Amino acid sequence: MRPSFWNPPIELSLAEEKVVKRIRKAKLFVFLRQIRHELFDSDFQLELATIFKDSSVGLCPVPPAQLALFIILQAYTGVSDDEAIEAIEMDRRWQIVLDCLDCEKAPFGKGTLVRFRALLISKSFDRRLIEKTIEMAKIRGGYNSHSLKIALDSSPLWGAARVEDTYNLLGHALRKALEIIAENTQESLESVAANVGAEIVAKTILKAALDLDWDDPESRNVALSTILQTLNSVEFLVNQKIDLDDSTTNLVNQNLAIARQIETQDVEEESDASPKLRNGVAKDRRISIEDEDMRHGRKSRSQKFDGYKRHIAKDLELE
Repeated sequence: MRPSFWNPPIELSLAEEKVVKRIRKAKLFVFLRQIRHELFDSDFQLELATIFKDSSVGLCPVPPAQLALFIILQAYTGVSDDEAIEAIEMDRRWQIVLDCLDCEKAPFGKGTLVRFRALLISKSFDRRLIEKTIEMAKIRGGYNSHSLKIALDSSPLWGAARVEDTYNLLGHALRKALEIIAENTQESLESVAANVGAEIVAKTILKAALDLDWDDPESRNVALSTILQTLNSVEFLVNQKIDLDDSTTNLVNQNLAIARQIETQDVEEESDASPKLRNGVAKDRRISIEDEDMRHGRKSRSQKFDGYKRHIAKDLELE
């Protein structure tokens, strides 16, 4: 039996108002609670419902709009599936957005989430969801749509093994290297980053830390140059000035080598020797820091996927 559409209340209840008043940071939660009935209007919910149409997994057991809203929160906060499911049960901010205030159990499980997200991607609804949310931020005001775009673009909706653009791949590898150093030296990540001239890498969102106009090609080149200069600084100081044991040094260098791999496959030089992103896609391009086996691929001439070359159709139920 097809579940009824999700029709969350427009006005805040007294209990919700109390929660909203206590939210001092992460105002995205309040923003999404306020606009969710507009973001997921009847037409958009009908479109989301088609994701499971003719699918071998059957009809979605929970409202697709509720799952989609959950995925926005997960992308924005950058947490794993398990952490996000736990957040629903423990964090009233998540509950107020998802219309399950004071619930003791999440309204859906990890299996439902994974299937829904895979189908969302296969139908190219992931970018649609992000773009519609950003557009709502522009229309409604009260929330920085530019910051929201940077945050969501930095956390694509690809699940645990996140697919990232070149800037974030480089930053991700650098951050992992610095985290290993911080753990070994028992210093904070921020302190280690400052010591090696890599403060931007310690920030939660790399693109926000760079504070550039990401729609401007020249600014993107500046960002790329800045990140690669940071990589050079970290490599030099790790090899010359930081006293680490051999095991830690090897782990750090493994992540720096991944960063160099990303540079080799994605970056080329301008005529003046400045770096720019390569036109086209390198063969077997690495697209995830956490999972080296993930690759770009195609289902057809017009439809792409990011995942594993073997069993991709079965695992993501794309066929």
